[in-house]
Amino acid sequence: MFLHNRVNKKELKKRIQEETIKRITVSFYRYVIIENPQELRDILFKQWNSFSILGRIYIANEGINAQMSVPEENWELFKYNLNQDKRFAGVPFKIAVEDDGKSFYKLAIKVRHKIVADGLDDNAFDVTNVGNHLTAKEFNEALNNPNTVLVDMRNHYESEVGRFVGAICPDADTFREELPIVLEELKDKKDKKIVMYCTGGVRCEKASAYLKHHGFKDVNQLHGGIIDYVRQIKAENLPSKFIGKNFVFDERVGERITDDIISQCHQCGAPCDTHVNCTNDDCHLLFLQCEKCAEKMNGCCTPECMHIASLPVEEQKKIRRGRVKQDSLSVYKSRLRPNLKEILETKGVK
Repeated sequence: MFLHNRVNKKELKKRIQEETIKRITVSFYRYVIIENPQELRDILFKQWNSFSILGRIYIANEGINAQMSVPEENWELFKYNLNQDKRFAGVPFKIAVEDDGKSFYKLAIKVRHKIVADGLDDNAFDVTNVGNHLTAKEFNEALNNPNTVLVDMRNHYESEVGRFVGAICPDADTFREELPIVLEELKDKKDKKIVMYCTGGVRCEKASAYLKHHGFKDVNQLHGGIIDYVRQIKAENLPSKFIGKNFVFDERVGERITDDIISQCHQCGAPCDTHVNCTNDDCHLLFLQCEKCAEKMNGCCTPECMHIASLPVEEQKKIRRGRVKQDSLSVYKSRLRPNLKEILETKGVK
């Protein structure tokens, strides 16, 4: 059998939309030594593909990081098989709070240098010396402590739509970029109680060890991240300190935690927390767009992208290949690929 998907994206999305079986969206990670990531990758692909599992999984010498959609009928079989490998036995699962069974449309298992790109030299510090793991109840109690400094270890587009009240939210596009920003932000707070959180816990696992290496003593992290926090507060009838949406890296894009809408449409400024990708295939910029602007802009982020998206497919392909005039506005846009803020600023959108 082929150890990768060979069906086009459009057909895969059509299949998942027509699927009627119930699925469970789950994420898990574990830092553990994996001697031969490629061999494990192939074994897991064969097994999970036979279980009709979909998802995005990264495997590296340092461990595994997985976000998956498992058919409910194969859930127990999946757990049983995973637990047979002593490296993953008893790994905590984080189950999605909002799940329509359409979170992923294919199975992709990739071997990477690291399971989360952090830019760190892991040989320079003890990556196993992590912070204290807090339950949802302990986390809420810590937030009531005036000596606590709360840090969001996610990217700016994640914290924009949902976050814990009072958190420091670094203006970073990537985890790699965020680590030095956080270190600088906290440089005069080494006597404080540092509490961190992220989506599922994996980023905090590395970040807490990084802070302890730099002299922080009281370092804490939300165990299981936002995903498991929501499960715990519901089970224990605890108040939610998190407001808005939890950004997730799958087809759902976000999980609604509370009814609060704390962000704005990037085009008109109306209350909005709906992330979309620009419908121009040569852009696909991730941004916030309300329904009115989506209709007005045909799902695009700028007039330039509207123009490109309206062209015949063959003309769009020519633009991507650079086979048009250099002064063409569409070529400028397709090649420049600025980040979200730069695009909005150039268009006069605040």
